[in-house]
Amino acid sequence: MPPHVVMSFRRLVWALASHRPAPLRHEGIRPLHAAPAACSDRSAPVFTRALAFGDRVALVDQHGHHTYKDLYHRSLCLSREICRLRECAGGDLQEERISFMCSNDVSYVVAQWASWMSGGIAVPLYRKHPQAELEYFIQDSRSSVVLAGQEYVELLSPVVRKLGVPLLPLTPTVYDGVAEEAGDGQLPERDWRDRGAMIIYTSGTTGRPKGVLSTHYNIRAVVTGLVHKWGWTKDDVILHVLPLHHVHGVVNKLLCPLWVGATCVMLPNFNAQLVWEKFLSSETPRINVFMAVPTIYTKLMDYYDKHFTQPHVQDFVRAVCEEKIRLMVSGSAALPLPVLEKWKNITGHTLLERYGMTEIGMALSNPLTAARLPGSVGTPLPGVEVRIVSENPQKEGYPYILHAEGNEKETKVTPGFKEKEGELLVRGPSVFREYWDKPEETKNAFTSDGWFKTGDTAVFKDGRYWIRGRTSVDIIKSGGYKISALEVERLLLAHPSITDVAVIGVPDMTWGQRVTAVVTLQEGHSLSHRELKEWARDVMAPYVVPSELLLVEEIPRNQMGKVNKRDLVRHFYPCNQGAPEAGRQ
Repeated sequence: MPPHVVMSFRRLVWALASHRPAPLRHEGIRPLHAAPAACSDRSAPVFTRALAFGDRVALVDQHGHHTYKDLYHRSLCLSREICRLRECAGGDLQEERISFMCSNDVSYVVAQWASWMSGGIAVPLYRKHPQAELEYFIQDSRSSVVLAGQEYVELLSPVVRKLGVPLLPLTPTVYDGVAEEAGDGQLPERDWRDRGAMIIYTSGTTGRPKGVLSTHYNIRAVVTGLVHKWGWTKDDVILHVLPLHHVHGVVNKLLCPLWVGATCVMLPNFNAQLVWEKFLSSETPRINVFMAVPTIYTKLMDYYDKHFTQPHVQDFVRAVCEEKIRLMVSGSAALPLPVLEKWKNITGHTLLERYGMTEIGMALSNPLTAARLPGSVGTPLPGVEVRIVSENPQKEGYPYILHAEGNEKETKVTPGFKEKEGELLVRGPSVFREYWDKPEETKNAFTSDGWFKTGDTAVFKDGRYWIRGRTSVDIIKSGGYKISALEVERLLLAHPSITDVAVIGVPDMTWGQRVTAVVTLQEGHSLSHRELKEWARDVMAPYVVPSELLLVEEIPRNQMGKVNKRDLVRHFYPCNQGAPEAGRQ
């Protein structure tokens, strides 16, 4: 951003800080024309509700304001164009895959809805993926057509030419045109049960990424569970800054508001200044819901520290956030305790932590109104069942030992297994249908009695579930102890010199694995391993203190804030090998 733009925003904040924030209002958003139609099919996708919301504003983006009616009719026109291209006179592609690449704006929603309206399975692509990876996603999913937003036609053209897949560029009417109603303007009734809806690819390390195929029933289960648990209403306005090829951005932040007739304000990319502007602006629609990954909250706090230095400005920021914003959520990666505490001090909000994966949608969540325990991920969402188990060494009869089992209402702990860690298993309507075209991997992902194996280590204590990390990379077995890398990271982030940390387990002939901390420091600070051990003496058990300290300028994280720890081990210790990770959201 140019310096004069930043300065003008700061002056605006200072000017506004002399006034008490106005109560939350939703001017300019018209009332419902009708309540959502009752639908006998409990799997029907979100667009089947759109016409009931009519002229309410669904999206605000760089192209303007878009109503629910706009979205519906533009999507319907595009779906018919897709069917014409595929020479499908019946208007039902019967689960053909439709890949699409769009910006964070109205074009994404229209492409997604059009894919579903035409009976296809949506396969969202991400602009920052290299061409080889885009080629793999399109080829692996066996997509029959690729939709491209105006700005991505040039990027995708050589890829689809190589694969021999037709490319359908989106027309200007998708973005800002007045879509005319075609025929009766509505789709005929369709049985959505068990129909594939979306393939999202998990990140692969040693193996190729796997396509997680979720049905409309799976997606609806996640959406309705979150709508209930987080109190979504038509008066909500969410600010959307996350990529749209992950469950967090697609389901939690986009489909949930569109399900209830709320408004989604979409930024093309994350920008700390613009986010603060949206938080503090008195213009309608006014933001009252925000969800992000921990790294985004860290960047927002960095901007706050640099630009909101005056006490009266800081008081104003906190007053606005407390009065205007009802919910702030953190997910996709572990939330460091210092980030949670500082954000609460700045805004008055205790970030709501939750847990999910690409394969299961959202499974656990802290409460909306009751007290939240920092570091925990709460209890099961509606319809979700969970278990914490360990392997049965006897290998006879039952495949595992049950530590705890719970649902939305209660959790029962097996006597003698209180607060004992184990692998988290999940069952329920939100669990995905299959890994696309990989029947053996799909079978191996479930227990013999039908529970999905998350690969995450968890514990139930204090009435809440706690995630200790990926069993494969975040549980370090050193000297006979099982050490949670995430817990060590939380503790290390309290050190005054440490700004970021990733704790990895490095193979060791003596200890099995040694605890190694990869650390970035505050500018101008220094830290030796001896100094770290002296500091750690008072805050952590001796066996969890890192036996090695590696200082780096930056810890690489993906767009969702996750660290690929296998890549870190390979980088510093190239002789070690890793295994694939699942798609934690």
